[in-house]
Amino acid sequence: MKIAVPIDERGTDPAVASSFGRAAYYLVYDEKAEIQLLENEASQSAGGAGIKAAQTVVDSGAEALLTPQCGQNAAKVLLAGGVKLHKTKPDLSAIGNIQAFLRGETEELYEIHAGFHRHK
Repeated sequence: MKIAVPIDERGTDPAVASSFGRAAYYLVYDEKAEIQLLENEASQSAGGAGIKAAQTVVDSGAEALLTPQCGQNAAKVLLAGGVKLHKTKPDLSAIGNIQAFLRGETEELYEIHAGFHRHK
């Protein structure tokens, strides 16, 4: 199973980004304990960042996304792509949240917000 987590900085055990669509990267962990970093090319876009970011996660083959929050449009893309949404624990790093997910200690993310929209 591949698990994605939004992060803002590279590192061996980065913190979870506060924003899914505007995160700089996505850490993707697989069942072989291999980690891949995907750059979020949508992070600085004027609009539609969540949708573009969600498509990046879907295209990575991730089956789960661990995030503190997710916008409505991004959630639609993720769910349509078969990605389960789980809420991160604020006191844990990206790797710590992955470990918690694998132990069944994270909750599904049901609170989907309208999204943060930038206007020109």
